[in-house]
Amino acid sequence: MITTLIISVLIITAISALLALMMVIADATVGNYGEVSITINGDKNLTVRGGQPLLKALVSEGVFIPSACGGRGSCGLCKVKVVEGGGEYLPTELPWISDEEKEQKVRLSCQFKVKQDVSIQIPEELFNVRQFDTTVESIVDLTHDIKQVRLKLNDPGTIDCKAGQFIQFQVPEYELTDEEVYRAYSMASVPSDNTHIELEIRLVPNGICTTYVHKHLKEGDSVTVNGPYGDFFLRDTERDIICIAGGSGMAPIKSILLDMAEKKSTRKAMYFFGARSKRDLFLLDEMKDIEKNMPSFTFVPALSEPLEEDKWKGEVGLITDVVRRMSENATESEAYLCGSPGMIDACVKVLTELGMPEERIYYDKFA
Repeated sequence: MITTLIISVLIITAISALLALMMVIADATVGNYGEVSITINGDKNLTVRGGQPLLKALVSEGVFIPSACGGRGSCGLCKVKVVEGGGEYLPTELPWISDEEKEQKVRLSCQFKVKQDVSIQIPEELFNVRQFDTTVESIVDLTHDIKQVRLKLNDPGTIDCKAGQFIQFQVPEYELTDEEVYRAYSMASVPSDNTHIELEIRLVPNGICTTYVHKHLKEGDSVTVNGPYGDFFLRDTERDIICIAGGSGMAPIKSILLDMAEKKSTRKAMYFFGARSKRDLFLLDEMKDIEKNMPSFTFVPALSEPLEEDKWKGEVGLITDVVRRMSENATESEAYLCGSPGMIDACVKVLTELGMPEERIYYDKFA
């Protein structure tokens, strides 16, 4: 009976593999769509090779759409309106598209393939996104698994961005990828230093970009990036600020705080930074410097699982618990959060329970 089961599994596997091969062959032969036209916002026309994902087709023509996952369909960021020529939704798009977005003909550009002439709409600010040739000026170990990468801009030589925005980092072909891919990273540098981009990149096991940065990238290497992207930036109000982050979520918050300190902001701000143990903390001296330069700012690091050898005397517990203890009322404040989806969702829940309107909670979720 076991032998019969094994044979059945092998037969099903073989049939599946054959069908997949036939689909690849069909897409390469029968599915040869020739050249197709993409009309953008009614006035810009591109001619591209048909059959490729819209995201890839646009990048090939110098039009960059934000995509934190590099086109794998796992972040849901690369949305565009396909006004004409859209066709049916693919199953890989549906988890990211709401009913309201369906009515507006919003598509996931990394999954939607351009097989005929299409007309799309994208935000005008994306035409201001540029591709930059850069050189790795320095690589510094911030923790056991986070590296700070400082890039010098070569061409163009400057970038115009807001504190908190992100860029896309191009990874070349190497053992984990057979093609160039992009990954999104928040900029940690202050916008006034417009000739450099600073990134804080945490190692993710088998992550295409993080492995490349941690194992292969060297000072002096050339790196291509594009940007800036994103609406995660400090709003121009006088409200008190609550910032919450963990790990490499430090990057955009640091950029915002450095920008505030440089502009001598008097807004009251608290920054809650969560880590597991002391070895996961970093840039503590830099945060102390910001506290000195901006008296209305308070930095609150917290450890969820401090080790005995840490001899930790600061806040202990999940960062959400620490926020709850130290923020009795948040009705007149606004918040800036950066971290994993789970952490963001938990923080939003706590902040709304403390009275903060959800529309005043701004966040940058890691894909």
